[in-house]
Amino acid sequence: MAKANAKVTTKTGDGGYTGLLGGARVPKWDPRPEALGTIDEATSALGLARAVATEPAVREAIQQVQQELYLLMGELATPPENYEKVGLRVTKGHVARIEEQIEAFKARVAIGNQFIIPGGSVGGAALDLARAIVRRGERAAAKLRHDGVIANDEVLRYLNRLSDFLFVLARFEEHGRSEAVQ
Repeated sequence: MAKANAKVTTKTGDGGYTGLLGGARVPKWDPRPEALGTIDEATSALGLARAVATEPAVREAIQQVQQELYLLMGELATPPENYEKVGLRVTKGHVARIEEQIEAFKARVAIGNQFIIPGGSVGGAALDLARAIVRRGERAAAKLRHDGVIANDEVLRYLNRLSDFLFVLARFEEHGRSEAVQ
């Protein structure tokens, strides 16, 4: 028996507006959908990185991050007055987990003090692309935070640590095949 299909086409965005969690609607060009779209793009780039990664530990770490990014997107899609009702929040625990992962992977791979040219491996390059997209998402989230649209500082801390973590994961995936800028 076939499963019921989710409704994909709602037509509610045809007028250039999108819904937030809790029912509010904002223009699609608003900074909030811009930040959400960028984090969604990062999640998809991470999916590509997970699909081509050769290291099982890297694939596992990426999948955990993808799950956390869905939580983060839920928070970005929630107006602060609905935080308690919706219950999606990035916490200090999420930031601490990323910091622990950074240290655990750094203990397993040498990280030099030079700039790296992405492309030492397909998996490493995909992680570097995801890292750059996360940085763009961090800038978009920083604007939301500074404009008072989001209230949780842990969102920015998480995204900042995540880009560092993705850099370390890329180096781990490449097994020292990275090229340094001369």
